[in-house]
Amino acid sequence: MLTGEDERVETPATSGFRVYDTRTGGVRDLEPVVPGQVSIYHCGLTVQSAPHVGHIRKEVVFDVLRRWLTHLGLDVTVVANVTDIDDKILAKAAANGEPWWALAYRFERELHTAYDALGCLRPTYEPRATGHVPEMIEMIKTLIERGHAYAAEDGSGDVYFDVLSWPAYGELSHQAVGDMEPAADADPRGKRDSRDFALWKGHKAGEPETASWWTPWGRGRPGWHLECSAMAAKYLGDEFDIHGGGLDLRFPHHENELAQSTAAGQRFARYWMHNGWVTAAGEKMSKSLGNGALVSEVVKAYPPRAVRFYLAAPHYRSAIEFSDTSLAEATAALDRIDTFVQRATALAGRVDPVVPDAFAASMNDDLGTPGAVAVLYTAVRQGNSALAAEDKETVAVALAEVRGMLGVLGLDLDDPAWAGSAQDDRLEGVVDGLVAAVLEQRAQARRNRDFATADTLRDLLTAVGVEVADTPQGAEWSLKHATTTSSENV
Repeated sequence: MLTGEDERVETPATSGFRVYDTRTGGVRDLEPVVPGQVSIYHCGLTVQSAPHVGHIRKEVVFDVLRRWLTHLGLDVTVVANVTDIDDKILAKAAANGEPWWALAYRFERELHTAYDALGCLRPTYEPRATGHVPEMIEMIKTLIERGHAYAAEDGSGDVYFDVLSWPAYGELSHQAVGDMEPAADADPRGKRDSRDFALWKGHKAGEPETASWWTPWGRGRPGWHLECSAMAAKYLGDEFDIHGGGLDLRFPHHENELAQSTAAGQRFARYWMHNGWVTAAGEKMSKSLGNGALVSEVVKAYPPRAVRFYLAAPHYRSAIEFSDTSLAEATAALDRIDTFVQRATALAGRVDPVVPDAFAASMNDDLGTPGAVAVLYTAVRQGNSALAAEDKETVAVALAEVRGMLGVLGLDLDDPAWAGSAQDDRLEGVVDGLVAAVLEQRAQARRNRDFATADTLRDLLTAVGVEVADTPQGAEWSLKHATTTSSENV
């Protein structure tokens, strides 16, 4: 096993991608451990309740990162854990009168539904904490042998990480140990120092027997921080490329992961990425504040692709405010983009997607989606001007670029994530035929100068959500959303 003091073997940058590293506090070239491959671990949910928009932002951010690195030609492996044993899971299950494991699995399925709703690729692997207790026990043994952990002397079965034994503690969050508050993740009775955190929690009276495992220190269950260290090491090795999660995980969760993993002799993550919060009325979105907008409800009110666009467009490190206005603007902007793609395809036909250099430059600069989206808007505007001029060649170029950029952002309608079932495909054909028939009747009425009938047919289509635009090439139609408002961006 590698020691924490071993020098890293440097490899040349292979992609041109640069990322802000929380640990060093600056933007660095991405130099993968294995050239041509990128390994990513991002902390998944504690499945105590249904995911809200604040949770799912992280999933969208790392999905866009994965798509971009894949576009650059890198082989990307993504591991995202599921924390399926936790104090809150036990408390909520007891309050509901259901087994803790049933509650956890129910909300794990809701997480997967949210993944799918917003077009997120599933992780390469998604380990559960309860499936990796042997690895956690081995890690605790290693930390005790190295003098960085101890079992509580009160016989509780608790095991703690000795913070003062690791001088580098605080390097990720840039804090001095003396300035830190006591760790609140375990009963302080057996601690040598109030800042020591739990690696293992001894079984307590009243807790389900099924929520405990045997260890040399007594029956119990893992501490939250230990779970991720054990799972990351098992699947990505002693050193991997990127560790990520929401900004709220930087301390204490990621700080504790880094300390215990490096104290156990691992090199652990080369880069640390943290996305900003989704806020509601200026506060971090959370269930405890009662301001969490559930993904399952938001995608009923707004198109799922528009919700994804709303979450992906701002820079991942910035905070974004959750509001109906923001979601309506994202819906309107995406409608305009889709309308261009539809009209351009009708004129120029199918084209191969192309990613323009300006878009790539923004994405390579710490996943700069705001600049990338600005390039997308510019391409749509130029494409619309070319459509008005019936410049087929320029339309084709713009269409290729727009589809290339939408693909990277996970928003291309041809992406399998948005593909409907076979039944949906058959229904699409039926709708196309019916709308075409109504438009032909309307065109015939206009040729007969029966404008009252033509207007009635157009009103009928409008009433069911079909927007008709008369162009020199004939009538064109598109679906519109009830929440669509005008946008000056596209």
